[in-house]
Amino acid sequence: MVTSDQRRRQLARDKYARQQQRRAEARRKAKRRTTVIAASLAVVLAAGGAVYASVQFLGDDAKSTEETAGGEPKMAIDAKGAYAFSLGTNEGDITIAMDAAKTPRTVNSFKHLADKKYFDGTKCHRLTTAGIFVLQCGDPEGTGMGGPGYTIPDENLDALGKAGDDGKVTYKAGTVAMANTGQPGTGGSQFFLVYKDSKLPPQYTPFGTIDAAGLAAVQKVGAAGAEGGQGDGAPKKPVTIEKATVSAK
Repeated sequence: MVTSDQRRRQLARDKYARQQQRRAEARRKAKRRTTVIAASLAVVLAAGGAVYASVQFLGDDAKSTEETAGGEPKMAIDAKGAYAFSLGTNEGDITIAMDAAKTPRTVNSFKHLADKKYFDGTKCHRLTTAGIFVLQCGDPEGTGMGGPGYTIPDENLDALGKAGDDGKVTYKAGTVAMANTGQPGTGGSQFFLVYKDSKLPPQYTPFGTIDAAGLAAVQKVGAAGAEGGQGDGAPKKPVTIEKATVSAK
């Protein structure tokens, strides 16, 4: 029997698919009109590095999968408290420790979304196994294009130390950080789990640390590789977040 919540999510997905078709057609027309736009887009994607959430492509007619209104949710957590972001997945449980004192608005957003079952039944859509080593999740569409309809500011960016001559810092294995477009303040719902030390620009909010069992589970997914043997793509070992919760510790 289909529940009202499942029906709501399906209707939202159907609407999003129609919106995606319209935007795809608009992009094709724009590409035919000018190669400058295509070149500019390439620069934007390069700036985002290998980890990004494509919220920049969302137009006025596609505020979110969930149709969240009113922007970033109001603060409803203890801004000095410790929280656990628990992901029950088909590959094992992953528990992420979060310190709201360091990333209050990020933690508050995840609590808001998890309480609304936003992540339940979603897939981790992207695995990167070359250069950086991350599993990216948090998009209810599983395309890298989804978001909650609002953005949150960057936080805690100096936590990983000063960038080296290459402009990068080390996101250690077990770190969980926000994906974004490569531009400041563009985090949404997508996040990435680092399963092996990875060097990235310090522009992705580090907001949590994976427990040992969860890290081992993600490392197994990483070891299986991406589809087609590529260094970046959907994980060959599919990962579905069956249930996500955020609770005070």
